[in-house]
Amino acid sequence: MRQLLALRMALTGAALALLPVPGAAQAPAAYSWASLPPVRQPGFRADTFNISTFGARPDGRTLNTASINQAIAACSSQGGGVVLVPGGLWLTGPIELKSNVNLHLARAAVLEFTADFDQYPLVLGSYEGLPAYRNQSPLSGTNLENVAITGRGIVDGNGDAWRMVGRDRLTENEWKKKVAAGGLVSDDGRMWYPSEKTRLGSKTPNAGNLAPGKTASDYAAIKDYLRPNLLVFNNCRKVLLEGVTFQNSPAWCLHPLLCQDLTVRNVLVRNPDYAQNGDGIDVESCRNVLIEGSTFDVGDDGICIKSGKDAEGRKRGVPTENVIVRRNVVYHAHGGFVIGSEMSGGARNIFVEDCSFMGSDNGLRFKTARGRGGIVENIFVRNIAMKDIVHDAILFDMYYFTKPPAKLADGQPAAPDPLPAVTEATPQFRNFTISHITCDGAERGVFMRGLPEMNVRQIKLDDLVLRTTKGVELVEAQDIQLTNLQLQTLGTAPVVAVENSHGLRFEGLTAVAPAGQPLFSVSGPRAADIRVGRAEAGAGRPQAEFKAGASPKSLKYTN
Repeated sequence: MRQLLALRMALTGAALALLPVPGAAQAPAAYSWASLPPVRQPGFRADTFNISTFGARPDGRTLNTASINQAIAACSSQGGGVVLVPGGLWLTGPIELKSNVNLHLARAAVLEFTADFDQYPLVLGSYEGLPAYRNQSPLSGTNLENVAITGRGIVDGNGDAWRMVGRDRLTENEWKKKVAAGGLVSDDGRMWYPSEKTRLGSKTPNAGNLAPGKTASDYAAIKDYLRPNLLVFNNCRKVLLEGVTFQNSPAWCLHPLLCQDLTVRNVLVRNPDYAQNGDGIDVESCRNVLIEGSTFDVGDDGICIKSGKDAEGRKRGVPTENVIVRRNVVYHAHGGFVIGSEMSGGARNIFVEDCSFMGSDNGLRFKTARGRGGIVENIFVRNIAMKDIVHDAILFDMYYFTKPPAKLADGQPAAPDPLPAVTEATPQFRNFTISHITCDGAERGVFMRGLPEMNVRQIKLDDLVLRTTKGVELVEAQDIQLTNLQLQTLGTAPVVAVENSHGLRFEGLTAVAPAGQPLFSVSGPRAADIRVGRAEAGAGRPQAEFKAGASPKSLKYTN
């Protein structure tokens, strides 16, 4: 943190020292989660049910599935309480939680889920926002109330047994060990599969997605490919996850779906960096959520907000709302804090503060695409420290996993094509406030790419201090305010690139960049109404260039 604060001082010298720093900022009037409904906490009787009493054995060999589930059932049927997992290595198959039960793992307890795929029946659930058949999750609960997993122990999903992996993602010794463990290798020697069913599933379009008239038996040939999420709570109320380490999940790690009053506190979530779909937590169509004091080091998105995919998500129509995310750390991940891309039911009233992202691919990542629909709005983020971000510190992209239009050719005026119609399938990002962000190292500071028919809009960025290779790029963006923006760019691109965007306001822009680098590059015939006040970019540097049909009248300096 000292290095990041030093960066704020270094970019523009003593003048920058007068600006507020992360942790000292006062919330703008619009930023307050105090009006959100309180997140109700579960409570439990003191009665304790030790799984050893039900015949469980901590030898790492005995399959304890029946004993653990019997302890949970007995606890719930007798009014609830604590099901204790004492110290030891407890091998088990799928565990089903029940209402009024706190599954408590002692500090030296390791709950390891078996690599015997036959222990996990195919069940109908949801995967990546769509109804799908998957192997039963190692930990699950449906229609529960007052339920928790707490303690200081470890839950290990044995995910390496499930997931295929490319040779280029492993060291030579790791690859040799993987091949020696069984499974099969692709003909070109580049991919390892746990089984033939996994290989076949990887070649099957929309594998596992529910199709009319299909039953579980229709997916038996690709069963091993349908990796489960480690923990799924579906339609549960008053849920607590606290203190536990959740690691090595076959797919997503923590997946609360349609839950209300969810608290995730002081957990550690770990997945290998090569774990495809190895998200940390995916909060989907949930209401009243608190995620605090937790650490994520995973193979995909770290902390992610979702609400269903495409028509199915819009049909469900349940947004994720009233969420507080605070005092968390994200290490390796595709994104530190993420919304999307399955956000078709919408997301709103989300507050993120006092988090650190260290080495993640992106910092703040907001992603969607045509066909998703859904409105993401009223998102407030402040006091975020980032270091060594691989790609973008702040990313808005409405072309996720789709092909964006080509960049406008230099000097070639581009007449806009007829815009696609705005329908319920058109996604929207609007009304974001992001303030007090420091990033030391990223490929790009800010990237916004909207749709021509639905721009990214109504975004306020305030007090950003960014040291990156590229500065800011705004494509099809509207009504964007950037205040107190401190940029140190290392590359040769323009500090701020604008394409077909309008209603942009820059106030208090300070740039440190290589000599001869233009401050602004404006392109596209729809670029308009760009106003810049209090800009400092070094003596003698060209202030702006205009390309591909952009008019010099589109930009005005107001100081």
